[in-house]
Amino acid sequence: MNDQHPIVYVVSDSVGETAELVVKAAASQFGDQGVEIRRIPYVEDEGTIDEVIDLAKEANAFIAFTLVIPEKNEYLIKKAKAAGVDTVDIIGPMLDKLVSLTGQRPKYEPGLVYRLDEDYFRKVEAIEFAVKYDDGRDPRGIERADIVLIGVSRTSKTPLSQYLAHKRIKVANVPLVPEVEPPEELFKISPKKCIGLKISPEKLNEIRTERLKALGLKAEANYAKLERIEEELAYSEEVMKKIGCTVIDVSNKAVEETANLISNMFQR
Repeated sequence: MNDQHPIVYVVSDSVGETAELVVKAAASQFGDQGVEIRRIPYVEDEGTIDEVIDLAKEANAFIAFTLVIPEKNEYLIKKAKAAGVDTVDIIGPMLDKLVSLTGQRPKYEPGLVYRLDEDYFRKVEAIEFAVKYDDGRDPRGIERADIVLIGVSRTSKTPLSQYLAHKRIKVANVPLVPEVEPPEELFKISPKKCIGLKISPEKLNEIRTERLKALGLKAEANYAKLERIEEELAYSEEVMKKIGCTVIDVSNKAVEETANLISNMFQR
């Protein structure tokens, strides 16, 4: 009795993760017998294809492949058929169906899925950065950030940081309070990557009053008094002028609108 597991060669002109996952998913339906998967990534020339076909023929294996470049795809199918090696085209039939559905031609670029994964990890990294350097908790984030948001409490610094993080922008935010000296790092970075957020006293009074109510606190607290708010706003304006940064009025702007404005500035 032959105890050797069946072999599947996974051939791709990129990383080969897509084809390997499909093979593993299918193999899982056959219990503990197991399938040995041998992945051959970044196949770019016909010589490599020939070598894989020879190996598959010798091992009585078949080839599962994701070759998006039509010439390589056709070459593998033709040569494998001539050698008596079975093949499974994992991505080809789906591309054909999508061509019929959309009426468009594919890009025929290897590795686009992998690039999307890289994009996803950049987003996660930016989100983690925004959490770590939220509310000025670690001034070291100021120098590491793509953008630094400054402003008094309740000017949407935290939600803006998270929204921009989903655009893969690393954001640190720093609250400005008259009794607390701003971090010295704010004056060391380029003013171009610092964004000041200002707001009208009346709007901030309204926001802070609602915030106190939500917390079950009295609306008369100093935090929501107009006199205190005007003091904070005057102080923040002074700091922003000293830095020389761009200032955005968020009084009548939704978070998404402000985030898109900042994102466009960052891209420029």
